[in-house]
Amino acid sequence: MSHIDQDIWGLPDPVSQAGFYDSVPTKRLLAFVVDLIIIVVLSALVVPLTAFAGIFFFPFIVAVVSFAYRVVTIANGSATLGMRLMGIEFRTSKGERFDLGYALLHTLMFTAWGLMFIIQVASVILMLTTARKQGLTDLILGTAAINRPSRF
Repeated sequence: MSHIDQDIWGLPDPVSQAGFYDSVPTKRLLAFVVDLIIIVVLSALVVPLTAFAGIFFFPFIVAVVSFAYRVVTIANGSATLGMRLMGIEFRTSKGERFDLGYALLHTLMFTAWGLMFIIQVASVILMLTTARKQGLTDLILGTAAINRPSRF
């Protein structure tokens, strides 16, 4: 990648600064599993508040908790708790951490793609093949998940 590419993107160059992208797809998968466990536990804690009627619409509770969890954690640290545990975070095309707007938009697109299996598969393929290890949402928004600079 050229110097111009770095200036346009504001993200670390995948050739000269490859450490920012090392193992990011694997870390994203592990972070997803950690986040899923947290979301299911939080959702289970909500069920008693519904006088246990929430058992009948538990998938809906999980979806709502997941959306809220992702928006709040990403807006407040540019990463979910699972991502923080794995040492990765999201950055905008300018290299900045996510704010509420980016967190909301990224989560909305992540949720939409999650409902369409083929798009989710395409996103994973993109993470495994693009220079910046970007999924479909990242490519559309011009964002990327990177290793936190303090991690290497």
